[in-house]
Amino acid sequence: MNLRKKLFGDRAFYKMVLTVAVPIMIQNGITNFVGLLDNIMVGRVGTEQMSGIAIVNQLLLVFNLSIFGAISGAGIFCAQFFGCGDQKGVRHTFRFKLYICLLLLLSGVLILAVFGKNLILMYLHGEGQESSLTAALQYGQEYLWIMLVGLLPFVMEQIYTGTLRECGETMVPMKAGVIAVLVNLVLNWLLIFGSLGFPKLGVAGAAIATVISRYVQAAIVMIWTHRHSERMPFIAGVYKSIGIPGGLVGNILRKGTPLMINEVLWSAGMAMLMQCYSVRGLSVVAALNISTTISNVFNVVFIAMGSAISIIVGQLLGAGKMDEARETDTRLIAFSVFSCFGIGTILIICAPLFPMMYNTTLEVKTLAADFIRIAALCMPLAAFMHASYFTLRSGGKTVVTFLFDSVFLWCVSIPLAYVLSRFTGMPIVPLYLCCQLVDIIKCIIGFILVKKGVWINNLVDTKS
Repeated sequence: MNLRKKLFGDRAFYKMVLTVAVPIMIQNGITNFVGLLDNIMVGRVGTEQMSGIAIVNQLLLVFNLSIFGAISGAGIFCAQFFGCGDQKGVRHTFRFKLYICLLLLLSGVLILAVFGKNLILMYLHGEGQESSLTAALQYGQEYLWIMLVGLLPFVMEQIYTGTLRECGETMVPMKAGVIAVLVNLVLNWLLIFGSLGFPKLGVAGAAIATVISRYVQAAIVMIWTHRHSERMPFIAGVYKSIGIPGGLVGNILRKGTPLMINEVLWSAGMAMLMQCYSVRGLSVVAALNISTTISNVFNVVFIAMGSAISIIVGQLLGAGKMDEARETDTRLIAFSVFSCFGIGTILIICAPLFPMMYNTTLEVKTLAADFIRIAALCMPLAAFMHASYFTLRSGGKTVVTFLFDSVFLWCVSIPLAYVLSRFTGMPIVPLYLCCQLVDIIKCIIGFILVKKGVWINNLVDTKS
C-alpha cells in the first residue's frame, strides 16, 4: 500500500499534471503527426528525396537542440523565479535567452552555409548507388538552403514559448503550434505535388512550407505575449533595457553552459550514430528516417512528461517545498514509464503498417518495421531516462546531466555503434538493438541519482 501511494497520486494530482502536460502533448503530437504526413508526402516522391531531407534534418537537429539547451539553462532559473513570484527575475532570464540564442543563430547559419555539403556527404555511402547518392546530395542541399531562412522565427518562437511554459502558460504555445502545423500541412500538399494550380516543387516545396509555418507560429506567440502583459508581467519593458544583473548571468552560465553543451553534444552524438548506421547503405538511412518519424509521434507522451517535470518540480523547488517536490517527482516518473508500456505495445502491433505508406523498396520497408519494433520495445527505458534527466535538471544539476547524457553517449553508445558497424558483419537490425539496449546502464545510473535526491535544490532563494 505504501508503495502504491508512493508511485500513484490522487485524482487532483493527475488533473494538475495533465493540465500542464496535455497541451504540450497535443502541440508536440500534432507537430510530429504533421511531420509524419510531411515525411510520407516526400516519401511518395522517392527514396532519394526522403533520404536527402532526413540527413539535413539530422544536421538541423544539432542546431535546434543547441537552442533548446541554451533556453533550458536559463529556463531552470525562470521556472524557479516564477515559483517565488519574482517577475523581474523572469524578465532577466528572458533577455539572457534572447542574447545567447541570437549568437547561436549567427554561428549556426554560418556553419551550415559553409560546410553543409560536406556534412551531407558524410552520410552518403553504398556500393553501386552513385546516381542515387548524387541525387540525395542534390535534394539535401536544395532543402538546406531554404530551411536556413526559417531558423530566425524558430529561435524567437522557442524563446517565447519556453518562457510562457515556465510561467505556467501552455495553452497559447499549443494553439500556435496547431495553427502552424495545419499551415505546414496545407502548403505541403499545395507545393510538393503542385495541387490546385500551384507549382510542383517537391523537396523545395516541403522546405518552403516549413519556413512559412515557422513565421506564422512565431508571430502568434510573440503577438499574444505582448498583448497580454497583465498576465505575463515579465514582458513589460523587456526591450527597454538590455541589462541583466552580472550575478545572475554568472549563475546561469555556471548552471546553463553544461546543459547547452550537453544538448549540442547529444544532438551531434545522435547525428554521429546515424552516420555509423549509414555506412550500411542508403536503404538504412531511409529506413531510419521512417522509423524515427513514426516513433516521434508516439514519443510525445514521455517528452511532454519531461517538460512537465521540469515545470512542476522546478516551481516546487523554487517555492521551497522540497518534500513535496520529491514526492511529486516520483509519481511523475512512474506515470511516464507506465504510460509508455501501453503505448509501446500499440506501436509494436502497428509497426508493419506504417512503412507501407511510403513509395520505397521492400528492403527499406522491412528494415523500417524492424527499427520501429525496437524503438517501441525500448520506449519505457527512454521514458525513465528522459524523466530522470529532467528531474536532475530541475534542481540545477546540469554537470551531472552532462555526464549522464552526453558523456555516456560519446563514451559508450557511439564507440559501440562505430565498432559494430565498421569492424563486424553483424546485420543492421541486431546491431541497432544492441546500441539501444546499452541505455539500460543509463537507467540504473539515473535511478541511483534521483533516489539520492542530489537534485533537490533551491537556486533562487536570494533575489538576483
